[in-house]
Amino acid sequence: MREEFSTWIKEIQKRICLEIEKVDGKEKFFVDKWTRQEGGGGITCVIQNGSVFEKGGVNTSEVFGKITPQIREQLKIKGEDFFACGISLVIHPYSPMAPTVHANFRYFEVYDKEQNLIDCWFGGGADLTPYYLFEEDAKHFHQCFKKSSEQFGTDLYPKFKIQCDNYFVNYHRREERRGIGGIFYDYLKPSEKFTKNELYEFAKLNGEAFIEAYFPIVEKRKDLPFNKEQKHWQLIRRGRYVEFNLIHDRGTIFGLKSNGRTESILMSLPPEVRFEYNYQPKQNSEEDKLQQILMNPIDWT
Repeated sequence: MREEFSTWIKEIQKRICLEIEKVDGKEKFFVDKWTRQEGGGGITCVIQNGSVFEKGGVNTSEVFGKITPQIREQLKIKGEDFFACGISLVIHPYSPMAPTVHANFRYFEVYDKEQNLIDCWFGGGADLTPYYLFEEDAKHFHQCFKKSSEQFGTDLYPKFKIQCDNYFVNYHRREERRGIGGIFYDYLKPSEKFTKNELYEFAKLNGEAFIEAYFPIVEKRKDLPFNKEQKHWQLIRRGRYVEFNLIHDRGTIFGLKSNGRTESILMSLPPEVRFEYNYQPKQNSEEDKLQQILMNPIDWT
């Protein structure tokens, strides 16, 4: 499975990068292949200063080695060695009318002293972070993942949608969500309900759903006009994005604690943000409409 999953994430990385370059029409990805001293490496693909995308990163990684005390404590796992691989992406459009998006799909294995596989699981998901709320976009994004999830059971999308709403949260800001969600799942292990191969197929279906869910939205919104006040709001919301990634995100914390590659881990951060003391949108404005949704998630399907 580790070889199959590794092959797939590199294939879909190329497809997503080509789609981003096609939509942008100006810039190409810078490809940075790197190795990790303790074991493994990855491919970091970054696009910056495009006509549509201010910054985007589409990264794959495969890391392995000893389970350190920090990893053992964070993941609550036993065993001696681990292997982890996955794709992680964040895309920040220039226009505040087009949403930021994040997605990742990953696979993890744990081994004992004799290198026997003793545990494994899958994780992943995708979530949308708009700056201005277009309800048809929110419905489209969620419907794509509802469709992919339902191929494995009608109970999965509602469960993973709630998990997404409850994960991407700045709890230090009165439980304000980072965006309008999507799906999020972790520690999906082979069981009587799903085999390892079925969980792998589930990941692949959701990877396809991401392409279907996000790029039509950007095509629709990238050329809409906007003003300085709307750009200002985007930078305020980007600040909240940074807060979540640095304070709460388990992937960021795991990467830094496992001596991951800092440049690749922090590629998710936008190039420009604003932090203003006690900033509040005007009541009943479009900005306030979004913020109310972020405090009270709804069912978009």
